[in-house]
Parts: sequence; structure tokens; C-alpha cells
Amino acid sequence: MNVFDALLLPNGSTIKNRIAKAAMEENMADADQAPSEELMRLYQAWADGGAGLIITGNVMVDGRAMTGPGGVVLEDERQLDKFKRWAQIGRSAGAQFWLQINHPGRQMQANLGQQTWAPSAIPLDLGKMSKRFATPHAMTPDVIEEVIQRFARSARLGEQAGFTGVEIHAAHGYLLSQFLSPLTNQRTDEWGGSLENRARLLLEVVKAVRAAVSPGFALAVKLNSADFQRGGFTADDARKVVERLGGLGVDLVELSGGSYEVPAMQGEARDGRTLAREAYFVEFARDIRTVAQMPIMVTGGIRRFPVAEDVVRSGVDMVGIGTALAIDPYLPRDWLQGKDSAPQLPPITWKNKAIAALANMAVVKFQLRKLSRDKTPDPHVSPLRALILQQLEAACRTRQYRRWVERRSI
Repeated sequence: MNVFDALLLPNGSTIKNRIAKAAMEENMADADQAPSEELMRLYQAWADGGAGLIITGNVMVDGRAMTGPGGVVLEDERQLDKFKRWAQIGRSAGAQFWLQINHPGRQMQANLGQQTWAPSAIPLDLGKMSKRFATPHAMTPDVIEEVIQRFARSARLGEQAGFTGVEIHAAHGYLLSQFLSPLTNQRTDEWGGSLENRARLLLEVVKAVRAAVSPGFALAVKLNSADFQRGGFTADDARKVVERLGGLGVDLVELSGGSYEVPAMQGEARDGRTLAREAYFVEFARDIRTVAQMPIMVTGGIRRFPVAEDVVRSGVDMVGIGTALAIDPYLPRDWLQGKDSAPQLPPITWKNKAIAALANMAVVKFQLRKLSRDKTPDPHVSPLRALILQQLEAACRTRQYRRWVERRSI
């Protein structure tokens, strides 16, 4: 196999090459929490760039549960025309275009003014920044059932809009990931305790989504290869969950890692393990590939063509690229033309790891904002400047979101 070979999915559809634009959280919704003109321009760049698969940033299944104030929401048909246009843009150069559907659980900022739900009433531990997040309420059985149906509804609407698939986000410490981890799921009912119980919500969501969409519509799952916290979700847990996903109509599993508390997706770990400098989770992916009944994709730090080639030749089916495509959206096309492109952000070496992680995300979002305005990215932007701009933007987006909530309640 090589990077530019096509990939046949279990549902019978084909991805034209093994490169995916992995999800990055853009926070570029318009005043209706729908895809904005800026978001359309951003995705046109990625569509033209040559990736075989494009996965959106977080699309929320519930407007009351947001990973960020500028998040796109798909919970009914009111803004469906904008999603149809977004789907057309993403597919305009022959890529498959999937919605990443998500619920944040406890990873929702308190200043959004919404009630926070999680498997158990365990708050985030972010040191001095913990106060930004409310202690969540433990989900009742009725709330759990509503969440399952919301994932299914958003997937069905995504197919109606013209997307070719959805990716269920069960990684990075969001709700489904919280259920999987014994650190955040301390329930004693059928939704907690054993791995079988902790995985129940993810499996029920997968079943509901598969039943809500057509057989040719792709269904993927994004899963942590591990939480990288002692006592958390382990690599062995991930193997067993992937085994359980077999036979449920899953077309691809994307492996990543970490959460807000431990941003392993940025190359950091807290449990003593050292991640590779590039392709952070590839060893986990090679191991899980041995039990998977569906293609496996690995995301995390990939930016050089030889590394992408090594990943695919090792038996991993696809490579997901995020940050590098924020700097150069045409990277797959460059590689196909034989160019030795390897876009990279300078490392942020601040002592406060939590603030450094925020700054890293801000620098990435700075590049996305540039692309959304048809401007050239600037990977050498000052991290402090990017962070300040991001905080100002987040404050504006928060006010916009709260106004949207008020309009809905009238």
C-alpha cells in the first residue's frame, strides 16, 4: 500500500487516497450556529488540496452542549440549506466529506450558561483553570437515551444534507470518552463499572446511527488509543472496544489520544509514557489493527510524506493530518507532485503546560482564520498574540452564542 492508493470501505464506497483532513475545532459558526461563509471558504481550500477524506470539526448534536461558543449545531432542519452548501463544497474535488458529531459532556465552559452533563459528577482537573468548567450533573437514564437519539438525528440530517458519512467522536475527553474512562465514569448502574458497561453508550450510539442512515453512508468512530492518565482508559481497553465495534457496521476507526486534562493529541502525556515526535499513536494503531474488522486511521503530529508512507506501509489504512493542513491546505497535492513539504509550528515551551496547550490551539486557529479569509497562514505568529486574539474572539463568540440561546427560548 502507499499513500495515494484508494481505500475501499466496508460499506462499498471508496476514498481516493489514504490522506484525511482530520477534525480541528474551528469555532466559525454564524449567528445561527450554522456553517458560516468563513467556514465555507476554509473547506474550499481543503477540498482543493487533494485529501481523499475531509472530516469536519465538531458538529454538536445538542445546541445546549457545546465544545466551544462558535461551534456548529445540527439538531433539526432549520439551517439544513447551509449544511447542503457546505457538503457540496467539501465534495467538490472528489473527497468523501464526513461530519464529526459530538457532545462535550463536562468539557463545556461554564460561561456558556448551560447545564453540564457527564457520566458522574466529577469536575475537570485543570489546576487554576478548573473554575472555567462547572461540576457536571450525573446523567439520568432519560438524558442518556436523549443523547443517543440526538446522535442518530444529527447523522440522519447529515446524510440528508449530502455528506457522505459521519464520525462519532468518542475521544479527547468528550462525553462518550468520559463514559469509557473509569476516571470519569464511576457509575454503579449498567452504564458504569466493567468495560462492557462503560462502552455501552458508545455501542448504543453506533447502533442508533447505523439504523438511522442508509447502508452506503459511512459511519466512523474516533477513539482514544489511551487516556495517558494512570487509572484511565488503556490501550488494552481500546483493543477490546474496537473488537466490540466489529459487526456493527462501522466503516473506519480513527485513533488519537488524550483529553483537556492531558492533551496527548498535542504530543503530551501524563502517565510517564513518551509519545513519538511525529505520528504519536502509530504503535497503538498497529497493535489495534490486528483485531480490527474495519480500516484503521491514525492521527497526531503527521506532517512529512515519508512518515505518512511508513504509517500506511506498516498496515495502518489511513493517516489523519490536522495542524499541517492548517498551515498548508494543499499538502496532499504537493506530495503527489513530489514536493518535499513538511509544514510545522514552532514548539511552545512555556512552563505552564495548560496555558501552553491553549496557546498551541490558538496558534492553529490563527492559521484557520487566515485561510477562512483567503489569506496566507503565518506559522511563526507569536503564541501570545494568537492566544490573546483567540480569547477576544471566544468572548465575542460567547456573547453571540448566548444571544442565540435567548432567541431560541422566546
